Amino acid sequence: MERTCTVCMYRRILCKEVNALNKVFEAIASWWEWMVSIAMNFQFKDAVDIIIVALLIYGVVKLVRETRAGQLVKGLFLLVILFIISSYFNLVMVSRVLAYFFQFAFVAILIVFQPEIRKALEQVGRNNVGQSIAAVVTGRDRSYDRAQIRKAINAVVDGVGILQQLKMGALIVFERKTKLGDIIETGTQINCEPSGQIVGNIFFNKAPLHDGAMIIRDGMIHAAGCILPLTKNTSVSAELGTRHRAALGVSEESDAVVVVVSEETGQISVAVNGVLARRFTRDTLRDVLEGYLIPQEEASTVRRKFDVLKSKRTVKK
Repeated sequence: MERTCTVCMYRRILCKEVNALNKVFEAIASWWEWMVSIAMNFQFKDAVDIIIVALLIYGVVKLVRETRAGQLVKGLFLLVILFIISSYFNLVMVSRVLAYFFQFAFVAILIVFQPEIRKALEQVGRNNVGQSIAAVVTGRDRSYDRAQIRKAINAVVDGVGILQQLKMGALIVFERKTKLGDIIETGTQINCEPSGQIVGNIFFNKAPLHDGAMIIRDGMIHAAGCILPLTKNTSVSAELGTRHRAALGVSEESDAVVVVVSEETGQISVAVNGVLARRFTRDTLRDVLEGYLIPQEEASTVRRKFDVLKSKRTVKK
């Protein structure tokens, strides 16, 4: 009798294990059928869809990792885990408080991540596709733009050479894809043709506009006496003055190329993307400005020169 009961018990255990294995095999079979059906119905537009979503996710992850938003994302992730745990263990008060919080989380995220969202949208707007579309819509001649920008570069190089000899300070901002309208409003709009004499006159130490920055837009001297935001980076060298810190500040918040002439030493510096390279000559300054401001198909070799100069004499963010 006992032997019969033992055999029956083993049979029941074996039947349960067989049923469990059958369920596993059924799940694997259904998953395989689902994958096969997807593969059979897969089209080119699906691949494009996946690539776009992957690029968006990659861009968001990269943006979060490169900014202070990473810590905020970790905090939000912990709140989500806490909400799941409180709901599972029926912690009424905690789950309701978190539920109310998540109702307004979208607005809170927009407020908290406003600098990061702004930076991401600016980066999207700086792509070459958008620039080409804008050129077609406005009907602007790129050859004219190149000639006007080259004229502005030559004027700045000539003016900076004069200021360097006289040891007079200067702060010149070349606007690129990121518009600087809010900064231009803090100064005086000029909108004149560039020349070395005008640059020298604006930054002459007795001139009324010499303390601020000059903004060059589309190869024209658009404004002068403008106030720039200072860098918030605390690791900047103490020997750098307000002009250099302002150059770093505006280059951190935009894609502008900024030229600085030191009033104390007459040294020429260039700030791009929050990095300040120093000790430029007139020739190297012209090369670097052309490399950043003239379309890349004409200046790819020049851009590499700045990378070499930057690696040798750089003040980092």
